[in-house]
Amino acid sequence: MIVSVVIPTLDRADLLERALRSVRAQRLPPGVALDLVVVDNGSRDGSAERAEELGARAIRLDRNRGVSVALNRGIAAARGEWIALLNNDIELASDWLARLLAGARPPEAWFATGRIYSAERRNVLDGVGDAVCRGGAAWRLGHGKPDGPAFAEPRVTHFPSATAALFRREFFDRAGLFDEAFFAYLEDVDLGLRAARLGLRGRYVPEAKAWHLGSATGGRWSDASVAWITRHQLLLLAKHYSGSMLLRFGLPVAAAQALWAALAASRGRLPAWWRGLRSGLAAFRAQRRAGRERGGAALAAALRSSEAELARFQRSAGWDAYWKWYFRLARPAVREAG
Repeated sequence: MIVSVVIPTLDRADLLERALRSVRAQRLPPGVALDLVVVDNGSRDGSAERAEELGARAIRLDRNRGVSVALNRGIAAARGEWIALLNNDIELASDWLARLLAGARPPEAWFATGRIYSAERRNVLDGVGDAVCRGGAAWRLGHGKPDGPAFAEPRVTHFPSATAALFRREFFDRAGLFDEAFFAYLEDVDLGLRAARLGLRGRYVPEAKAWHLGSATGGRWSDASVAWITRHQLLLLAKHYSGSMLLRFGLPVAAAQALWAALAASRGRLPAWWRGLRSGLAAFRAQRRAGRERGGAALAAALRSSEAELARFQRSAGWDAYWKWYFRLARPAVREAG
């Protein structure tokens, strides 16, 4: 059996080398072989050459074409029955892949993700899987929280993260590839929403551990990241929410968007938010004209479940200000979610 490992990268050859070395150090189950694919988004620091020296096939793009394009090129070139997607700033425990392969065995598991820690604070979580509320905002469960028993239980998950996750190849045949309208940020959330419509669920495998530096390429709270996230949150609503869903979830949608604007303003990024809003409104109108995805009932059910999970983790690990206010403002939605 072949497992393809796809890593998109842009500069930071030092981080890429660390990621590749942790992949090559995997203790593989018998009969499993690796196929390493690095998609270089126009690096100028020799990243592609370094990848090849470490045994990867390097796909060179002429310029930065975005995360979704790079991921799609890598998936198309992958040779394996399983495809692992990794950020270039990830470091894996030596049994990460073996743990995910074992955890993804149940027939309902189309993908698997593990427990990801911060690379800077080794016992603090970067995330234990993604969740999406009915307001259309996504969150990495457990982000910024100390590790603890609440994060040690395996569970079903609806939303895969492209930070470090393992997918059946057939998952992409059914759900499709990444939407290249999402240049960077939330491209995996869009994929997860499409998968939720089709009932393609995954597993969280807490024994599979990794460490993530986070925003090493784009930068934390950069103008570009705020603008892209703002734009893509609106594009998600346009693609996946019917008119009736927008009415039914109007309060949580309004709460999520208003709180995101307030958070951006608190970080001194209001001009970037405004640029993203204008771009997002244009994308929203274009997407509505093009039509929306089908399967809204299944998606609504997945969003209810995901929001309830998000609230449960916030209660157990401590409330972040954004979510404390979201659940206060969207109280009717919380009651409906149970």
